[in-house]
Amino acid sequence: MSLLTLNAGSSSLKFALFDDAGAAPRQLLAGQIAGLDAQPRLELAPAGRPRTREPLVSQGPQAVRDLDTALARVLAGLPVWAPGRAVRAVGHRVVHGGPGFAAPVVVDEAVLAALERLGPLAPLHQPFNLAGIRAARERFPQALQLACFDTAFHHGHPPEHDAYALPRELHAAGVRRYGFHGLSYEYIARRLAELDPPAAAGRTVVAHLGSGASACALRAGRSLASTMGFSALDGLPMGTRPGHLDPGVLLWLMAERGMDAAALTDLLYRRSGLKGLSGLSADMRSLRESDLPQAREAIAHFVARLREAVGALAAALGGLDALVFTGGIGEHDPLTRAETVEGLAFLGLRIEPMANAAQGAGSQGLISPAGAPVRVWVIPTDEEAVIAGHLAAALAAAAAPPTRD
Repeated sequence: MSLLTLNAGSSSLKFALFDDAGAAPRQLLAGQIAGLDAQPRLELAPAGRPRTREPLVSQGPQAVRDLDTALARVLAGLPVWAPGRAVRAVGHRVVHGGPGFAAPVVVDEAVLAALERLGPLAPLHQPFNLAGIRAARERFPQALQLACFDTAFHHGHPPEHDAYALPRELHAAGVRRYGFHGLSYEYIARRLAELDPPAAAGRTVVAHLGSGASACALRAGRSLASTMGFSALDGLPMGTRPGHLDPGVLLWLMAERGMDAAALTDLLYRRSGLKGLSGLSADMRSLRESDLPQAREAIAHFVARLREAVGALAAALGGLDALVFTGGIGEHDPLTRAETVEGLAFLGLRIEPMANAAQGAGSQGLISPAGAPVRVWVIPTDEEAVIAGHLAAALAAAAAPPTRD
């Protein structure tokens, strides 16, 4: 028996298969179908074997051209990639759990309907997350389906890090700071406790940097504050999202440019961030390779906002014991790490250049010099492992005999 994890998005579908072996599932296979918005390709990484990449056709009866056809390709391919294994449970990354879901939950029709209503809060993610749930329920009708939320890790923030300065009835209606990337932060908190227990027990800022980017303040491994708020638009600039933005800009766009909600949604989710500022690309790698001034300006903007965020979160913590870089940019771009830390020396942050240059392509390690007052780590995240752990716990709870009063 196996556990399957699905992370469905608009342009990619990530998946992993784990051995159903108790509290610590062992990964058997990881993969993704990437490039759904351009040239689709299948990437597979069986445990202990080299990763493979295969271009996929986007036309004809076997075409993979959108999330639905990618889901069909993956679910049909599992018996080939992992023969003889039945799927006992499926865990799904769901970006928004709203105020009501503070922990993973078994999906039924009522849960699915509640998650549908949260779709407008994460339009780039939630509809695709739920499409993955529906496809898995149809393919594996007897399997347990578990929704695991990016917002759940941030539940319990103190009021000063949870509320907006708006009328209180709006907070009661759900207008509050939720925070996101919680599955990633949950993994980093757990991994840091293994690698650096003193730092994990203290005050840590984790920077999850990728096409979506945020930073989180951890106190003893628990979320205290996050740069993201009501939606996945706030905080740091991202690949196509602007990050923190004066709401007066939106009022001006509505009044002076006649933009409605649909036009603002397209602007803020798809045409801003690194892509909008550079006019070139949402991909940090492409911007690093470019000699154009607008590429350099976009990178400088990203780094400046990241420095501000780390400083603000350190203030919320009352000091800093560790900084962790993770996510695609955080794990693979030594220049972003170096430029960020360079502007934060006043917090006691330093990096050792050779150690920093050595980290990338899935490696992890300490990049601050020995004896530095703040330890700086690069730790690859693993959201699939977190989801698999929650699946194992849910199956164990379902199998446990009922308690008697």
